[in-house]
Amino acid sequence: EEEPGLQTHPEEGRSGVHSYLIKTFYLSIIINQRSLPVFPYRQDLLAAIDQHQILVIEGETGSGKTTQIPQYLLEEGYTAGGMKIGCTQPRRVAAMSVSARVAQEMAVKLGNEVGYSIRFEDCTSERTVLKYMTDGMLLREFLTEPDLASYSVIIIDEAHERTLHTDILFGLIKDIARFRSNLKVLVASATLDTERFSSFFDDAPVFRIPGRRFPVDIYYTKAPEADYLEACVVSVLQIHVTQPPGDILVFLTGQEEIEACCELLQERCRRLGSKIAELIVLPIYANLPSDMQAKIFNPTPPGARKVVVATNIAETSLTIDGIIYVIDPGFCKQKSYNARTGMESLIVTPCSRASANQRAGRAGRVAAGKCFRLYTAWAFKHEMEETTVPEIQRTNLGNVVLLLKSLGINDLIHFDFMDPPPHETLVLALEQLYALGALNHLGELTKLGRRMAELPVDPMLSKMILASEQYKCSEEVLTIAAMLSVNNSIFYRPKDKVVHADNARMNFVVPGGDHMVLLNVYTQVRMGSGYSTQWCYENFIQFRSMKRARDVREQLEGLMDRIEVEVCSADGDNMKIRKVSTGYFYHTARLSKGGYKTVKHQQTVYVHPNSSLFEEQPRWLIYHELVFTTKEFMRQVIEIDSSWLLEVAPHYYKSKELEDSSSKKMPRKMGKAREELG
Repeated sequence: EEEPGLQTHPEEGRSGVHSYLIKTFYLSIIINQRSLPVFPYRQDLLAAIDQHQILVIEGETGSGKTTQIPQYLLEEGYTAGGMKIGCTQPRRVAAMSVSARVAQEMAVKLGNEVGYSIRFEDCTSERTVLKYMTDGMLLREFLTEPDLASYSVIIIDEAHERTLHTDILFGLIKDIARFRSNLKVLVASATLDTERFSSFFDDAPVFRIPGRRFPVDIYYTKAPEADYLEACVVSVLQIHVTQPPGDILVFLTGQEEIEACCELLQERCRRLGSKIAELIVLPIYANLPSDMQAKIFNPTPPGARKVVVATNIAETSLTIDGIIYVIDPGFCKQKSYNARTGMESLIVTPCSRASANQRAGRAGRVAAGKCFRLYTAWAFKHEMEETTVPEIQRTNLGNVVLLLKSLGINDLIHFDFMDPPPHETLVLALEQLYALGALNHLGELTKLGRRMAELPVDPMLSKMILASEQYKCSEEVLTIAAMLSVNNSIFYRPKDKVVHADNARMNFVVPGGDHMVLLNVYTQVRMGSGYSTQWCYENFIQFRSMKRARDVREQLEGLMDRIEVEVCSADGDNMKIRKVSTGYFYHTARLSKGGYKTVKHQQTVYVHPNSSLFEEQPRWLIYHELVFTTKEFMRQVIEIDSSWLLEVAPHYYKSKELEDSSSKKMPRKMGKAREELG
């Protein structure tokens, strides 16, 4: 049956074949849309939305709720009069890929009627009526539009992931929905825990969309695996050789693991050569460039098999067609925060039973599937938590408290949280903001705090950017902030060229610390090569990371204009830049007899082996982040003078704490070690 929208207009120079191909392409999209589980419920769903202000929608991942429901609302006239439909996603990859898919289905250019907005990247225009964004971006919109007056519908998608920003959105949106009766709120979740959301939103009705679930056989290992990465590679090859056709999805914890797994698979496939059928290995993680991310959605060629190696983004946020086999090692990366020491670490931990079941469900989307769990059935029952602890209960709340204070919400203890954060975490966040000068002694937002809230970065980093105005080095500090924002993915270190990569990295080392190295890299890429892809490749620098750092820097520079900060250069005076870095005074470590210890909590920490100061061992350091892998490593460190801490944070550090023991007699062994290190 031909759709009226598919009638082609006779255009000059357009061949009949071209016209036919376009027609066929859009016909396939329409067929696909109508085969989604949500399609038969379209009218019932629209009637329920019309009848109720807040609706909780429960639908399997892949039921079409993320891509189809906003389109149904658009067609129903919810964007009349210039109003917008906003749909939040917990992950930036999902916001980008889903908006691209919807733009394709609606036959519009991405960024026009359909757009996305993620931190440091805005692909929208005045014409945008359907806006996909990360939950953090919607939170920032509250700063300019506290009642979200330009939105007629807000969809909070993947609510079950319970990210920090999603939990804050729940409280704020519940509040504005009470006095904006024309605002429709849809809370979409893929789990059966929708009663929690329903009772939180004043017993909102639940609309269930049955999914397309085929049976999934689950297999466990007889004994625990010693090396789950190796077990994943072996399992993929076993499935490829012994099992019928069907694509494979492997869940790993992060970029490094995924790249290592892909390399191992490709190497073993090369060794086997023509003995096995073609195996297409595709990674997917947040730092991957968009064109590489899109490859996972391409259909598998006949006679070949696709293996997608993913982080837990493929658990609920993305649906990849053709997956029949799932390999689940049972781990994920989780933030954990110790309010006593103020240390935040990203740790690989066993995932919850709810996550494991979501992962298994990925195998039963197109046909009966199989899930291979690389752990024992006993471990599943006894060692895994029932559900994941909400992020709000295991993270530093500095950013959130600053945002809520700038929205005029002062009573944080009684804020309507679905799961309240630990009391000491809130208190510590308030203390930290007071020490930074963002709050006064009454807990009220200061002028500095208001300006800090405008910058979409960590409060310590925003304080550092604002302090750069006083020290006349904003140009350099903006560059360092942008480079710190691209997640340690500047240098490329392929396993077959380790020596070359390390030599290339050494060429960028300058005195002072890692912040100065990052500044040097950016300056050389910009001035020396004019952002040349070839130059980056030759110097083992990731071009996409540099491109992202440039975009982040441009955005931050635009915001500096808005908060009236004059951007000026230090003209090569590194001392100024190192002084400004003491905005991270919470992250101070000092060299003592047993190695480095944090000043306030006397916790033993180590300089990361990749650091330019790894062998130098200066007496005082400030680190950007503390990462727990095999040990507590300080990442991105910079050498400072202890007297600067008294200058920057006199109310936080007492001079007694900062007495430099270099004047005292150094233990003989220590002195000898220092001599040997030069």
